[in-house]
Amino acid sequence: MMAYAFFNHQFIPLSDTKIGIMTHCLHYGTGVFEGIRGNWNEEEGQLHIFRLREHYERLLCGCRVLNIEIPYDINELCQITVELIQRSDFKENIYIRPLAYKGSEALGVRLHKLDDSFTVFSFPWGPYLDTEGVKCMVSSWRRPNETPQAKITGLYVNNALAKTEAIQNGLHEAIMLTSDGHVSEGSGENIFLVQNGVLVTPGIDDLMVVGITRDAVIKLVKDELGVQVIERRVNHSELYSSAECFLSGTAANITPVIEIDGRKIGTGKAGDLTKKLQNIYSEIILGKNSRYKKWCTPVFSNSRT
Repeated sequence: MMAYAFFNHQFIPLSDTKIGIMTHCLHYGTGVFEGIRGNWNEEEGQLHIFRLREHYERLLCGCRVLNIEIPYDINELCQITVELIQRSDFKENIYIRPLAYKGSEALGVRLHKLDDSFTVFSFPWGPYLDTEGVKCMVSSWRRPNETPQAKITGLYVNNALAKTEAIQNGLHEAIMLTSDGHVSEGSGENIFLVQNGVLVTPGIDDLMVVGITRDAVIKLVKDELGVQVIERRVNHSELYSSAECFLSGTAANITPVIEIDGRKIGTGKAGDLTKKLQNIYSEIILGKNSRYKKWCTPVFSNSRT
């Protein structure tokens, strides 16, 4: 197996990709990215890409924010990605990273009069966080006040600072607040709380990225578990008093939070709702649930099914 990239409009080995040190995106964060999961189903001999189309819909929305134009529509982007994975021939869980960016080798703070570029690559990647449960801290680093609904590379510096702060304090993940002290999100995940049998999560006004996995969680909790979901402002102190807490994201999937700032959450283990959701979600991303087949893009035509 060899990792490939789609770079400069062609498929080449990932190790052969190069950009110049004057590339605009490198200096000013003028890029839009996505994180996409491919999940290997050993029984089927099939790799399923989760919600591929929705990720590219969001990428193209982000391109409009940064005034980036790429010469591919959603269907073409999906086809490129499937072919990329076929060429790499991965037979394990993978991570896929598309990136649209200002590729000119030119300095100067601007978005105009710059060349637009697109690349996508993939590589094997197992669990991002411990699916049995993680310990978190509320970070001293806050979410920026102006946060477009796009995964813009330059906006993730506070998230990186928060994550490293948590790791340096012996923990697994950070929870970030808004500038006025309300709960926003993790460094790379959305956050959910179980309170009095209801699932609560911060809304769009709390400066978090509206995640594609978050959207799936809300649908599944309502439709499969029959639990009400409320999107609202969440006070800092509610983190400690909730019965359950979990993070959701492309990399993290569904990850229970068992401790925040040294305080045990619920029983200190994954709660009942979280475990039920994990089980449902795990079946879906492997293409095992016929009701949600539309969320999975199979890669290989010669699978064992």
